[in-house]
Amino acid sequence: MKKSLLGLLVFGFLLSTLAFAQPTLNMKQDQMGSSEKKEKMPKAQNIKGKISDDGKSFTADKDGKSWNIVNPDAVKGHEGHHVVLNAHVYADKGEVHVMSVKMMADKKEKKDKM
Repeated sequence: MKKSLLGLLVFGFLLSTLAFAQPTLNMKQDQMGSSEKKEKMPKAQNIKGKISDDGKSFTADKDGKSWNIVNPDAVKGHEGHHVVLNAHVYADKGEVHVMSVKMMADKKEKKDKM
């Protein structure tokens, strides 16, 4: 009887210790992950330019620089069009991660309307 009571007591102690330690570990991992994400992900910005015909790159109007699109599915249907991207720009990698796309009216269309 004493052995089973002692075993039950030890088992309960081990379970409570594991339960207490688990949230602490998760909290540390969450804190590390969120700080790494903040450092790695630049602020999103709007950029005017043209998406390539294959939808894998983007050329900015301002400086003519070409960027690889990290998530080409986000620009599907806008291939070859003049657009405004809201994107995270990774200058060191020459890449953009597109958050949203807005079509821009062609200059021809604007002239026709006047």
